Amino acid sequence: MTMTEAPQPEQFDFFAFLSRMRYISRWGLMRNTVPENIQEHSLDVAIIAHALVMIRNTYFDGTLDASRAALYGIFHDTSEIFTGDMPTPVKHFNPDFKRSFHLLEDTARRKLLAMLPPELAREYEPLFFFDDQEEYVQLVKAADKIAALTKCIEEGKSGNREFRRAETEHFEQLSASSLPEVRYFLEKLLPGYRLSLDELKLG
Repeated sequence: MTMTEAPQPEQFDFFAFLSRMRYISRWGLMRNTVPENIQEHSLDVAIIAHALVMIRNTYFDGTLDASRAALYGIFHDTSEIFTGDMPTPVKHFNPDFKRSFHLLEDTARRKLLAMLPPELAREYEPLFFFDDQEEYVQLVKAADKIAALTKCIEEGKSGNREFRRAETEHFEQLSASSLPEVRYFLEKLLPGYRLSLDELKLG
């Protein structure tokens, strides 16, 4: 470097890559009336995961951290920036492929974390890898499935019959959940998703 050359600042592209979640489409094998990307989906999952913890803590003696559940929801699909949204039937094609895909997802998360300064990466890592937090894993998975169910409902309201089977399967799986907060959500909060704006109660 010559005397006139200024040192180049370090470049960390973590958040620039996260912003590209909006370009990763979901439901790739399905005809969508309204396309959905993983950024939109992740916000839905975060809101619902937060709600499930609030329901658990309010009505079922829970003690979990709703804010932490929301953060897990925000980051749960970040690996798809690199992998894309893999349709569930393909992802579960056989046990070997499923294991390989999970390893690929972990590699993608590590690649993203490497785009942060090491000190920040250590702070973000627990939000990307929380498999050891079993109660939160269950809740985020349930929130993920509820978000998918609401998408199916919205498509059905638009007259799109493509999502009928997915809606039935998601609803049946959620109805069989052992989590009381999930059943509460289905009973008390899900029906509103089936209504038009004019039918919703404003208070």
